[in-house]
Amino acid sequence: MSDINRIRNFAIIAHIDHGKSTIADRIIHKCGGLTDREMSAQVLDSMDIEKERGITIKAQTVRLNYKAKDGKVYILNIIDTPGHVDFSYEVSRSLSACEGSLLIVDSTQGVEAQTLANVYQALEINHEIIPILNKIDLPASDVGKAKKEIEDVIGIDTSESINCSGKTGEGIDNILESIIKILPSPKGTENDKLKSLLVDSWYDSYLGVVILVRVIDGKIKKGMKIKLMSNDQEYLIEKVGVFTPKPTDIDQLSSGQIGFIITGIKSLLETKVGDTICDASDSLDTPLPGFKPSKPVVFCGLFPVDSSEYQKLKDGLAKLRLNDASFSYEGESSSALGLGFRCGFLGLLHLEITTERLEREFDVNLITTTPGVIYKVHKVKGDIIDLQNPSNMPDPTIIEKIEEPWIKATIITPDEYLGTIIKICQDKRGIQTNLTYSGNRAVLSYDLPLNEIVFDFNDRLKSVSSGYASFEYEITGHKEGDLVKLSILVNTEPVDALAMIIHKDFAEKTGRQVCEKLKDLIPRHNFMIPIQAAIGGKIVARESIKGFSKDVLTKIHGGGAADRKKKLLKKQKKGKARSKQFGRVEIPQEAFIGVLKISKET
Repeated sequence: MSDINRIRNFAIIAHIDHGKSTIADRIIHKCGGLTDREMSAQVLDSMDIEKERGITIKAQTVRLNYKAKDGKVYILNIIDTPGHVDFSYEVSRSLSACEGSLLIVDSTQGVEAQTLANVYQALEINHEIIPILNKIDLPASDVGKAKKEIEDVIGIDTSESINCSGKTGEGIDNILESIIKILPSPKGTENDKLKSLLVDSWYDSYLGVVILVRVIDGKIKKGMKIKLMSNDQEYLIEKVGVFTPKPTDIDQLSSGQIGFIITGIKSLLETKVGDTICDASDSLDTPLPGFKPSKPVVFCGLFPVDSSEYQKLKDGLAKLRLNDASFSYEGESSSALGLGFRCGFLGLLHLEITTERLEREFDVNLITTTPGVIYKVHKVKGDIIDLQNPSNMPDPTIIEKIEEPWIKATIITPDEYLGTIIKICQDKRGIQTNLTYSGNRAVLSYDLPLNEIVFDFNDRLKSVSSGYASFEYEITGHKEGDLVKLSILVNTEPVDALAMIIHKDFAEKTGRQVCEKLKDLIPRHNFMIPIQAAIGGKIVARESIKGFSKDVLTKIHGGGAADRKKKLLKKQKKGKARSKQFGRVEIPQEAFIGVLKISKET
């Protein structure tokens, strides 16, 4: 069936944990995509880690046939998207492949920060939106209040909204009929030359790279020769298929349809997300606009606890990179931690998920250094360098200024927590730009330095608001900041893994906290160990770990005892000085982890 008017491509968008994946399950079951026996909770969340955490990390797609009340059969292409801010690039590319969106709002919680972010992305590309109020089976559900919030905060008409429960299945029929009635069919011509969008790609160990495509014009068939316009490379299509949600081979995908192709490509680097695919024998003049590439914003070092596991970590990163092109890594070495990698992520959750997958899937025990961001260092001579690793910071005498990335944060919170949250934002050098109300909930806008929020901002926000505040951000650019490099020295040797770039106002206090923490965590040696925090050549904090002292005087008795005692103490002192000079201080893993947990509060 190739009637384009009977196709509906739509994404499911919402804040984290508002029920996107559960409603997708209900729609799949209703349309007969899977039998009762094959169904499982969050069927589109395929990774163990997604099921355990109850979050969606990778956007998933499914094609269903639905027989509507008018007796016609329609093709529904659903894309289930992640709700967390770190995976918003997944949302943006999913939306570009669709004409409409189902906006799921939890009727017990109302509109939250990520709801806003995803809706604005959908409105930017002129999506038709159907508001759906989920969880109406719960006693705390307040549909009227949630509708009012959608109208007040987002500005969407809720007269066509649908009440439903993903848990009981109530309202699912109404959702399916609204998709047919309200959402537009795709535009495109089957007889035109092939124009197709590369929506996503991932690596399959049996098939190589699987490419998810949305055909705009023309048709894509098995045995056809295609060209990727970004690199001008030509490939032969070996397989064409759709997910129902099981992978199912078909002969062709025509205009308006979403499916996958396999071409024997072995490297994900060749398949740029947002690329245009055309017919190799009848090429296009201009490619589609594509997507903004995802750029890592948070960087940290990953080191194996046991240096013999370095190769295992290297292989694990290479394999994860096959299925997640959004993180980057390059080799680095540290005098304290040995060989490891400098990795870039889209945010702290992305970092956490990746490290957890490395430990779980590849059995590597990891040490993660302090997360940091990219700084732009302007040198006196006029050149600008991007700085990810604090240990690579140039000499302060040749630096004219340092710029740090800033974000625009949207925080939605019940009114009673507003004062505490404003205080946290001020402590983090934030600048308030807007404050509006919807009922008893405040919508707060702040400009904040990214460096301050990657560490513990989200945890503190959830803690002070009993979990009710929600937070979303977008990067706005770089601004000059009064930043310094805080070095940590143990036994006069700088420890690269503990170096950090920090605002001058917080440097001294953080330096003291790190020194105190290390004093508690580094075991005593036979000699005294000084622990120092330094900014440039200036020591701003110091702690000392006393050395073990052997009692060499107990057995000294009789004549001339005083002189012999002095001689022995002098000899002991010399021995300690020598061992301090040549002795190596072993810093245990707990010390690094302890320092990472120190909050950068003022």
